[in-house]
Amino acid sequence: MQRKFQLGDKVMLLLIALPGILHFIIFRYIPLGGNIIAFQDYNMFQGFLGSPFVGFKHFVTMFTYDEFFQILKNSILLSLYSIIFGFPAPLILALLLNEVRSMWFKRPVQTLLYMPHFLSWVIVGGIFINLLATKGFVNQFLGLFGMGPYDFVTMPEFFRPIVISVSIWKEIGWGTILYLAALTAINPSLYEAAMVDGANRWRRMWHITLPSLLPTIMVLFLLRIGSVLEANVEQVLIFQNPLNRSVAEIIDTYVYRVGLLSAQFSFSTAIGMFQALVGFILIMLLNQVSKRTTGESIY
Repeated sequence: MQRKFQLGDKVMLLLIALPGILHFIIFRYIPLGGNIIAFQDYNMFQGFLGSPFVGFKHFVTMFTYDEFFQILKNSILLSLYSIIFGFPAPLILALLLNEVRSMWFKRPVQTLLYMPHFLSWVIVGGIFINLLATKGFVNQFLGLFGMGPYDFVTMPEFFRPIVISVSIWKEIGWGTILYLAALTAINPSLYEAAMVDGANRWRRMWHITLPSLLPTIMVLFLLRIGSVLEANVEQVLIFQNPLNRSVAEIIDTYVYRVGLLSAQFSFSTAIGMFQALVGFILIMLLNQVSKRTTGESIY
């Protein structure tokens, strides 16, 4: 009877996991076969089997393209700024919310912070473009001090600060969910013992809360590093225009223009493979570093 129960239990677990497994097989693993077109001059009428094989032609074209390294630089800088300023923001907010004891205040604040996540980038972009326009609220406010007006949206030096700031505003609340869930798993007796020893809130946060959150922090950080050359293409396209294109053109927007608008499918696939390879190497290296230094890793 015990053996039958265990077998049935495993079958139930498999059935529960089946939709997720099928999702990854159909939408993640099977499409990997399409990467073969990076080594072909792909023609949609000839298909995978009929298109001529050209080897590394598109990769050579990518690295010899005049603006490729400027585009690569823009992508790296935008991702680095996003990691430096955007990654710690949900953690800091979660720590602050964890210190709030008034539930009547904490719950509404959390709800308000979650709401921007559910707005599309078209709506968010429209709001901030109007706020930052030459006759928008920001310039009207600066005008009170005799400053401006500035056309923030078209000035290249303001592109990255605007994109990073808007992204933080939109996602900071949603990003706190995992940290707040991890905080609930911390043993309250640790805090009680620290209070008996005379530790104040900052000491308890530094010596108990942060070390307890370290596994979650490291896993999220490693996953973020894996997409270092990727950005939210929808967000960037909204704030991109001909006047700031020198800093706003990143790999994802270039792939969009070349791959979809110009129908150079093989070339854009080669760029996508380059992105994936860089992310894979980084995540493997940093995972080993994390395992050796902190004992935490994603596998």
